[in-house]
Amino acid sequence: MASEWTELQRVVFPQDGDPDVLPLYVDTDVWARFGGREVRVSDRAHIDDVLGRRSFRVAAGERASFAAYFNAFPASYWQHWTVVDRIRLRVSATGSGTLLVYRSTAQGVQQRVTTEPLETGAETTVELPVTTFGDGGWYWFDVVAGREDVVVSDAVWETDRAPVTDGTAAIGITTMNKPDYCARTLAAIADDADLDRLVSRVYVIDQGTSLVADEPEYPEVSARLGERLQLIQQANLGGSGGFARSMYETLEAGDAEYLILLDDDVTIEPESIARSIRFSRFAKKPVLVGGHMFDLLNRPVMHAFAETVDFSPFMWHAQPHDEVPHDFRFGNLRQTKWMHARMDADYNGWWFCLIPVAAIREVGLSLPAFIKWDDAEYCLRAGANGFPTVTLPGAALWHVSWLDKDDSIDWQAYFHARNRFVAALLHSPFPDGGRITDDSFRWDVRHLLAMQYYPITLRHRALRDILRGPAHMQRELPTILGSLRATAKEFPEKTVLHDGDIPATVEGKKVYPLPLDGKPAKGPRGIPLAIFTARMSLRQALTKPAARNVEAPQVELAKRDGSWFRLPYYDSALVSTADGTGKVRYTRDPARFRRMIRESRRLHRELRRRWPELSKQYRDALPEITSPEAWRRTFDGQ
Repeated sequence: MASEWTELQRVVFPQDGDPDVLPLYVDTDVWARFGGREVRVSDRAHIDDVLGRRSFRVAAGERASFAAYFNAFPASYWQHWTVVDRIRLRVSATGSGTLLVYRSTAQGVQQRVTTEPLETGAETTVELPVTTFGDGGWYWFDVVAGREDVVVSDAVWETDRAPVTDGTAAIGITTMNKPDYCARTLAAIADDADLDRLVSRVYVIDQGTSLVADEPEYPEVSARLGERLQLIQQANLGGSGGFARSMYETLEAGDAEYLILLDDDVTIEPESIARSIRFSRFAKKPVLVGGHMFDLLNRPVMHAFAETVDFSPFMWHAQPHDEVPHDFRFGNLRQTKWMHARMDADYNGWWFCLIPVAAIREVGLSLPAFIKWDDAEYCLRAGANGFPTVTLPGAALWHVSWLDKDDSIDWQAYFHARNRFVAALLHSPFPDGGRITDDSFRWDVRHLLAMQYYPITLRHRALRDILRGPAHMQRELPTILGSLRATAKEFPEKTVLHDGDIPATVEGKKVYPLPLDGKPAKGPRGIPLAIFTARMSLRQALTKPAARNVEAPQVELAKRDGSWFRLPYYDSALVSTADGTGKVRYTRDPARFRRMIRESRRLHRELRRRWPELSKQYRDALPEITSPEAWRRTFDGQ
């Protein structure tokens, strides 16, 4: 006998009346080419048609499609990872019209499944198999209004299959001086009634000086969340320290089956939290469930779909078949064929990631990495122990994107280098690390050609720390950031110049235009790259900069033009910062270039030579440095 129907995914609409995000919920004003001509396949939807969190109006004689990111049903993921093999679409509406249900194939080919009448006062249901979506495919529905408006008041995708478990989730938010963002996230969680039954605890790990507790709205949201909310203040141990604290507290409390990690500078779609928990309950075996990332400052744009690690150079990147960034204003689900194929991920960013508590018990807490690579390393570690990562379509949030940041040339350069190598020492299948040492050396050369000596100083410190062995990671976690920032004082390139401080250039302002296709220029490749690198390295190492170019910057460049393959032509340059608040000055130093290139070559050779030994050291130490006991000592000793 079939069990009762259980909600998997509810059709929802924007909470904040933002018309920019409407394409993520409803397919708006879409045209397609059929038989050599453009025809409309969906009438324009307006934000005014959103009547509530779960209700939407389709005007008389018009058609609305819910073939949109948040409201279509990603059938292939449910078929592959869960016990669900049958679902039901249930729609409640007022007004007469027609319900059309569609599915897609892994190639994005649209197929109509059924057509049903919509009548006021009658609930329309359609049962659908989830058995033919092995490589990809979605379900969705359209509504066509008759001679009067149709208001969809509720629509749900549900199943009569029994869940594997009915556990609840804790949420862990790590925050550092973004109290307003964090307070809004807490309010969104408190506002969603479904989460009352799904979320047992909410941990806020506040590592900042501007505290969440001081936000004006905090007392009210704290009262609504009640005993579920636990606010913990600790020293800044980085993202990994904050997330490890959430893991530790969840293990200690012992009343949640899952932990959802959320970043602080985000706007959450609360339905995404509910979907990740429900997906986990039906999973055939425990899995990590990640959410996609949209751009908080350009909200219809997706920046992360399926993240993988290329093990040879040991570098993260998008899954080869996805095409991000993707702007849903210009291509919704029905027009985005690559998004219909199921894509498996190696890891998910900790902007939004659900982790089974069983995985935390078995593989430990976060690597004491401070920031960078802690999320990728953890997912690789969990995957090696039988807990794969699924990045679930329809579960997402908005996060400040990484496109306009300088984190590879500021203090984070240390963590980019160290943690990438540590992750590779732990997980690379190659006895000598594959191509990571060669790739890292190339990055050093590029920074040096661009006169960026500060990040090279930090990268070399990172490599020397790696060679010292794994004990430094947990021991130096509370003090490393201050030390790295202090080093910046030795480098004039780290002083941001503002309007009154910016000197005149010798040759005058020179800002290169973008290419005609609007994309940033790419550097040389192949044989031209080898020739360019050799020629410019000789120039950097053996020729003195002109005296006048040392006294005053030679040229002014926009951020996009201050690249490793343009800066080497100059003795000095002013380059805009990524956030546009000022400019920094780079000045060529041949002696420093020679010293640093020699040290880079020495360090990378030593890393490659000692790879087997170091890999064993780090793998043997991993259970200890990620254990609850080690982290407890760090929390107590901060």
